[in-house]
Amino acid sequence: MPELFHPDALADYFAAVRQPDMVRGMCEDYRAAASIDLKHDRATRAAGIKVRCPMLALWGAKGKIGKWYDALATWRKYCSAEVIGGPIQSGHYIAEEAPAEMLGWFEGFFG
Repeated sequence: MPELFHPDALADYFAAVRQPDMVRGMCEDYRAAASIDLKHDRATRAAGIKVRCPMLALWGAKGKIGKWYDALATWRKYCSAEVIGGPIQSGHYIAEEAPAEMLGWFEGFFG
């Protein structure tokens, strides 16, 4: 998989994961998603609270999101503002595998 990453980006990733706080933060993010984040998501849904800002949802076309979910329809249930997006011709590492395509979405959304 190193061929997906520019050598400078790969060096940055390796430098980051050598920092204990970075690894701890990454693990806490995954832990929270399966515990407290899920509890908070359920509570906000039960209260009818929705995301109120426009959302850009992107995912890798070679991954599982598009196979398992209708991602835009799912996000539209949780948002009161506009939701746009779609699959990027990549796997998990969208920014590394398809930077120009991702940037095109960003420019259209933020520009």
